[in-house]
Amino acid sequence: MIDRRSLILASMAAMLPLRVPAAWCQPQPVPRTFDYGPAKLDIYAPDGASGLPVVFFVHGGAWRLGNRSQVNAKPAFLLSNGFCFASIDYRMLPQADVATQAADVEKAYAYVRANIARHGGDPNRIVGMGHSAGCHLIALTGMRGGLPGVAALILDDTRAYDLAALAKNGGMVRAYARAFSDPSQWAALSPASYVDGREHPPTFIAYSQAAGRGEASKAFAERLRATGTKVTLFDGSAYTHMSINRDFGRDGFGRDGDALTAAVLAFLKSTVG
Repeated sequence: MIDRRSLILASMAAMLPLRVPAAWCQPQPVPRTFDYGPAKLDIYAPDGASGLPVVFFVHGGAWRLGNRSQVNAKPAFLLSNGFCFASIDYRMLPQADVATQAADVEKAYAYVRANIARHGGDPNRIVGMGHSAGCHLIALTGMRGGLPGVAALILDDTRAYDLAALAKNGGMVRAYARAFSDPSQWAALSPASYVDGREHPPTFIAYSQAAGRGEASKAFAERLRATGTKVTLFDGSAYTHMSINRDFGRDGFGRDGDALTAAVLAFLKSTVG
């Protein structure tokens, strides 16, 4: 478990090669937009890049809202630290159910993996990252093998790892009840169903102070660790459900620093260099 103070001290001691001017001084890079079939995606890459690791991001929004432009400081921060960044749209409820959304994520990933080299990225060093509903979709597709060759996963704040357990604990309400209205689909749509003894890619799991996030994240982390998977569990109880996504990369190590930014960057450096 990582707490805020020890994480910041450890990261500073490790002297990670950060280049992080304050985010409000960083110009937001302009992406190139592509149609991958069901929807569009944006690729952000430094000019003249070659062979850089890639962060593949899936936005949240309760499976029914949001779009690929909701990336906050992520592109500027990650490009300044030697990464490419991709952010995708996927079809929303009620027009597309969650199973269709997961298939969209897999198609977008396949497009990025097939094409990222010509934008300066390394197709063998792609890290899947998602927040909220996007966290669930990255966990689901990553665990079931729908992101072939994915180097690592960053799971940022969801309760939807085990839908049967969520229902048992009284959590199948509001957004979850709308997205997962059919109990016969719960097993197929639960990332935990695919943690079946195989070792999975290194996984970073963060949770906020929002109700139930810590319990669900810890249970999923333990399930993964039992397979021999390398898991980093981040205690984000100082963050709200929104700020744990919004604050990533915003401050870097300016002023007070941001613990989540430091933890994620340390994880990225240790997994994809």
